[in-house]
Amino acid sequence: MAGCSLKEDTSSLSTPGNYFRSYKECQSVVNGCYIPIKSIYVQTFFTVTECQSDICYINYGTLDCRLDVSPTLPRFGSTVWTQAYRGVQRCNFAVQGIESSTYISEPQRIELLCETKALRAMYYYVLTCMFGDVPFYFDDVTDFDAMDRIAVLPRMSAVETRATLIEDLQEIAPLAPQTRTSDNAGARVGAALCWHLIGKMALWNAFKDVPANKVKWLDTAIGALGHLEGIYGDLADYDYGYNAMFRNKNTPESIMEIQHAYMRGGVSYVSNLAAYMTPNSGQTNVSRAVYDGVEIPELGVDADLHTSARPTKYFSQGLQPRNGKDIRRLYNEAWDYDGQVFASVNSNPWPGPKFWCPDMVKANDGNNYKVFRYSDALLMLAECYSEKQDIETSMIYLNKVRNRAGLPDYVFRTYPRYVEEIRSERARELFGEFHRKFDLVRWGIWYESVYDNTDLESLREAMLPCHEYYPIPEKEVTYSKNNLDNKAYEQYNLL
Repeated sequence: MAGCSLKEDTSSLSTPGNYFRSYKECQSVVNGCYIPIKSIYVQTFFTVTECQSDICYINYGTLDCRLDVSPTLPRFGSTVWTQAYRGVQRCNFAVQGIESSTYISEPQRIELLCETKALRAMYYYVLTCMFGDVPFYFDDVTDFDAMDRIAVLPRMSAVETRATLIEDLQEIAPLAPQTRTSDNAGARVGAALCWHLIGKMALWNAFKDVPANKVKWLDTAIGALGHLEGIYGDLADYDYGYNAMFRNKNTPESIMEIQHAYMRGGVSYVSNLAAYMTPNSGQTNVSRAVYDGVEIPELGVDADLHTSARPTKYFSQGLQPRNGKDIRRLYNEAWDYDGQVFASVNSNPWPGPKFWCPDMVKANDGNNYKVFRYSDALLMLAECYSEKQDIETSMIYLNKVRNRAGLPDYVFRTYPRYVEEIRSERARELFGEFHRKFDLVRWGIWYESVYDNTDLESLREAMLPCHEYYPIPEKEVTYSKNNLDNKAYEQYNLL
């Protein structure tokens, strides 16, 4: 788990020549490609993506929450770097083996390649969102020459990285079964995740590439997200509450979830996000099912809790107020439970039941974590058409999401206010789903939005413009023989 770096030890790796001799062998390699993503999407990644934003904050011991981050102290950035490149390495190995295997049928090959390439793109998506420009390679590291070459790769333009991944996914996605993720055996990812990631990365490029290419990237995103619309259909068929609750696993609206399971005394894979998302006014354990003065029987008596995250006043009083008509407030925020008001809510509610884990034992959160849902794709379509100045079409997609939440159609006034409404709607719909900081960075407004709206003073005092991306860990810079760099951090004398 420590110090993966790009300098991989390949001495114990199987090779395509002595593996991939059956569909089961191929699938077992692909199974290994999922493992690193589970070490990324944990509570601290929630801190990075949601609590370093304008809609949520947390004040506890992990220093990521107040951006005490530098190249020599990369905090959770070190974990993301290690695990994401471990995932890339596994996916590269799997792709080469599956492509060259003579033991599987062509439909099996397409299915497995679609799954693996989607996961590989997911790792690079996380890397570019987290670090910006990063080293990029598709090579399978099978010998020391390849390992030495890859170890000294410099940063590659994130725009170019995303463009290469988009092209790779565009080749495989149309060939694979066009199914919802929940309809796949074991909720394995496939074409739906490919189309979603194409849309995500193309929309990033629309903002980060040169202006002359903006329309090209918007059209690329619209085309990919249109495929998703064909697969998932009418958003009104998907109940928000059921599909957004983390406790409800592999729901029909989901495009990707992080899979967790817990069994008392048995084999389990869990994380601990719910321990930081449950009403808690100083308790570390619960001997009876009372949480901040209110009895919540569904949560049980065996939980160990930590300092909870809180929605900011900007979110809970402005974007999604307590007395508003938006049904999502009942899931995102907890002002009360069964009519009983919590003792410590005052002007900031607790995170809502969307994130709670019923009958949690200690900090063993067995919920699945929602990463991508169909509503995200529709809001991206609204944004794409808005950026193309096609407000009429844009509002069709915005209103699909608003109407499901019990809100009326949006009334257009001015273009700047409409852009802000789409951004606010993403906050309301996707609250707590690992998106917000990345959205703010993509729009180029992260520093200003967080500085103006966070309720955590220590975050406001520590944050600098360079913190929009995490630094590459200094040890990785050393391993690369200084081909990697942290120039943005050097400008602020952060070493």
